[in-house]
Amino acid sequence: MQSKNPILSRSREFSRGGYATFEPGTPTTQSLEDLYATPPASAAQMGRMTLDDVVVRTASIFAVLLVTAGATFQLLKPQQYGIVLLAALVGLVLGLVNSFRREPSPALILAYAAVEGVFVGGISRYYESHWHGVVPQAILGTVVAFGTMLVLYRVGAIRATPRFTRVLIIAGASYFAFSMIHLLGVWLNLWPSVYTSGGLGLLLSAAGVVLASLYLVLDFDYIEQGIRNGLPQRFAWTAAFGLVVTLVWLYLEILRLIAILNGRR
Repeated sequence: MQSKNPILSRSREFSRGGYATFEPGTPTTQSLEDLYATPPASAAQMGRMTLDDVVVRTASIFAVLLVTAGATFQLLKPQQYGIVLLAALVGLVLGLVNSFRREPSPALILAYAAVEGVFVGGISRYYESHWHGVVPQAILGTVVAFGTMLVLYRVGAIRATPRFTRVLIIAGASYFAFSMIHLLGVWLNLWPSVYTSGGLGLLLSAAGVVLASLYLVLDFDYIEQGIRNGLPQRFAWTAAFGLVVTLVWLYLEILRLIAILNGRR
């Protein structure tokens, strides 16, 4: 089953069933002897994607994102929140462009990171100005959630089985649809935000944290599939991009959940 992560879902390279194909001709006795005598080449030597490649690209994307997020957090003024909205829209467009590209573009991915950093920094500034201390807590919560899901995945406690993936995708699509409809209604003053009061907002935010955390399992699984399929090294950018998108989503959900909990005290 293909990944339903919007970043990896269109990439057959990350699907089960393999990417690399071989069309061997009829080998000669000498070629077989030479092949047998040759030491095996590493994935890096063959130009294939490795876990180290994904880690390095992920760190690069996060470095750009953190620089712009930190600058926005420190310099943003209340009257400049329109910049945050603009960054959200541009980030959405760049995210979709990167998602639908067949070949990864490091420049576009890093551009997305820079713009998304402005959005994340602006949203963080807003929450921190209303609920002091929520940003460090959200960062810590994101790190803990990521580490926990990685450990659970590595020990086999949670696996991306076809049934798990189907259920998660249905839940994620439903959550996304509700969020978009709710946001539109709030923007048009059709109804108040459910996240400002009552237990429903708390439950929805908790559900968002759980969904984003579980989506990390899909990211881990399809990165593993990509490495196993022998993808070219350049696809490490695609894998890293998908992972960063999920982590940003997770951070924002945790940030909102902590803000709601602080507001209920």
